[in-house]
Amino acid sequence: MLESIKQPSDLRQLSGDQLTDLAAEIRDFLVRAVAVRGGHLGPNLGVVELTIALHRALDSPTDRIVWDTGHQAYVHKLLTGRQDDFANLRTHGGLSGYPSRSESPHDVIENSHASTALGYALGLAEARRAGHGEGRVVAVVGDGSLTGGVALEALNLIGHRKPDLLVILNDNGRSYAPTVGGLAGHLAPFRLHPGYEALKKGVEETFGRVPLVGEGMVEAAKRVKEGAKALVAPRVVFEDLGWQYAGPVDGHDLAALEKAIDHAKRVPGPVLLHVITQKGRGYPPAEEHEEDNLHSLGAFDPETGRALPKSGDEVAFTDVFGQALLDEARRHPELVAISAAMLGPTKLTVMQREFPDRVFDVGIAEQVGVTMAAGMALQGLRPVCAIYSTFLQRAFDQVMMDVALHRLPVIFVLDRSGITGEDGSSHHGVYDVTWLREIPNLVIASPRDGNELRRALATAIAHEAGPFAIRFPKSTTPKLTVSGPVRKLKLGAWDVRTRGRDVLLLGLGKLAVTCEEATRLLRQDGVSVTLADPRWVKPLDPRLGAVAGAHRLVVTVEDNVLAGGFGSAVAEVLADEEVATPLLRLGIPDQFLPHGKRDLLLAELGLDAVGIAERVTKALHRLGS
Repeated sequence: MLESIKQPSDLRQLSGDQLTDLAAEIRDFLVRAVAVRGGHLGPNLGVVELTIALHRALDSPTDRIVWDTGHQAYVHKLLTGRQDDFANLRTHGGLSGYPSRSESPHDVIENSHASTALGYALGLAEARRAGHGEGRVVAVVGDGSLTGGVALEALNLIGHRKPDLLVILNDNGRSYAPTVGGLAGHLAPFRLHPGYEALKKGVEETFGRVPLVGEGMVEAAKRVKEGAKALVAPRVVFEDLGWQYAGPVDGHDLAALEKAIDHAKRVPGPVLLHVITQKGRGYPPAEEHEEDNLHSLGAFDPETGRALPKSGDEVAFTDVFGQALLDEARRHPELVAISAAMLGPTKLTVMQREFPDRVFDVGIAEQVGVTMAAGMALQGLRPVCAIYSTFLQRAFDQVMMDVALHRLPVIFVLDRSGITGEDGSSHHGVYDVTWLREIPNLVIASPRDGNELRRALATAIAHEAGPFAIRFPKSTTPKLTVSGPVRKLKLGAWDVRTRGRDVLLLGLGKLAVTCEEATRLLRQDGVSVTLADPRWVKPLDPRLGAVAGAHRLVVTVEDNVLAGGFGSAVAEVLADEEVATPLLRLGIPDQFLPHGKRDLLLAELGLDAVGIAERVTKALHRLGS
């Protein structure tokens, strides 16, 4: 049946039984597709019925549907003519794992950063009010995303402006992990109260007759102790902000959903429709997965939901960090850890299991997480903020003004720095070197492997003069070859691997390993190379100018944008010290990168060993003998 759905209007021809069968078919399709390519499974399994109901009740793309984060947009893609493209999900040149304006007119925004959908929707609605376009504006936002500051700001402003706008609150009680915060507490009674199931069964007909909260639902809720109180709490919160509140609606009851959406879209002003869903619905391994309901995963066995075994003697950088942090926490009782709804992906769960009172999940709220860390540091704690590179940039102001200005010893661990792979342009952490470099009092380390990562973390904990950032990629590193006490690093000091006369080659982070192979290729062509692992973006080795002056060419290699990056830092030193040696900067050009495997994208950019060697050779030829 799924094959017959080429556009959303095709859904309106199906009966109730056919829609039920379609939902089951979609879930089976999702499991099989994601098992091959990896991706976001749990969120999409939870919105199957909701997405079907949206496209039956609305007229996309005339009606504009904005998906917050895009984690839950796979079903939307299936129903808007992209089923055949799922064979290439998240592959280079294939279907994006997030909404993509280039793929379909049904995708309004390229959205994968949480909490932004309400702001987009407000802008769209105000434009419609000004006479630009037709139709209704609808935003789908999760309860986790609703905790973000940007979403709360938009809630407030929408309540003030009162545009015609429908927001679907997809409430499953989770972001990656269970949703945290006071707002989540207001919503929780619907998911957690023992009377909710009885309430749901008792008012099925009421949902159909009165999608918006009315006397019938209130009376039904009163049949369960505390039910009326649970019902009123979220209604009051939103209506006090100037919204009309509707629900709750069972997010897996297609008929109730469609009626509720159809009614809510006709109500003038801002309406919030509260929908209760189950993350991972219909796939037992996801339903039973306690950490994140199989939120995001690589290739897996569709029968069991277990990740396919990985070959080789490599381990993820993130896993090395998780264990290293636990080791340091055992030695340093003042050490605490903070993440923004990402305890599992950042491996803070390793420390949390042993020290639960020293690990903090602030929800999707990077800004307050950083300022919270500043407050902790003021009282003598040593906070470690473990946040993906692409998400920490949302807290730039807090890193600068709340931490660095006060020279507070907060440690920032930037996982997923550099090219991240299949999640695409919004997730590539290729800007952190640039924006971190300009912050006074901040040290920046970029370790080449797991051993160096352990040493960088130990060095950061010993550093009390200000904030310290450690960046590493979404990649693997050889399993640790050392154990016992960790030797600290000297700030700014290079690790010189080979010595030569022609080229000074500086590869940042894991690209230092790539530069070793490039060095071997260059030596085969008779090029003499000094290869150094810089280890540091800030401070740089004080020997840089003198060493550079003794070579024909200086080459920097980085997985950051060239503008303001590591190569720019080297260029500034050479200029300031009046070193005449030419500089070749290799890195990310001035463009957003597509999704695709990290190694493939690096090769396309000429940042693999062959590409580096070829570009160095060409530069030397231009210089002449």
